[in-house]
Amino acid sequence: MKDTLVFGASLKPDRYSNIAINRLAEKGIATKAFGLQVGVINGVEISTNLDNIQNIHTITLYLNPKRQENHYNDIINLRPARVIFNPGTENPQFYKLLEQNGVDVVIACTLVLLATNQY
Repeated sequence: MKDTLVFGASLKPDRYSNIAINRLAEKGIATKAFGLQVGVINGVEISTNLDNIQNIHTITLYLNPKRQENHYNDIINLRPARVIFNPGTENPQFYKLLEQNGVDVVIACTLVLLATNQY
């Protein structure tokens, strides 16, 4: 199964990560979420650790570049096929690391990709 991991998930309904979880669930895309607080959004549980997360095809990032630094290895170790850098998460240093590890880098908005059926 090709799961999506929303990395930087927020319980706040006005946050883009929260909206993305809702849209992914509405489209029937298997979704997992990682964030600072445990909770549930549209049936998707937010985990505060990555220990039980596996078989991830896509990671859609909602962390600013500074906060990403602590998670470079975590993300690479999940072995995703692609990482989507949403607006505000652009990070050329991390692009290079991901590409060196065979991960496709996509600089786009997950919400737009979903709305235009390009996800």
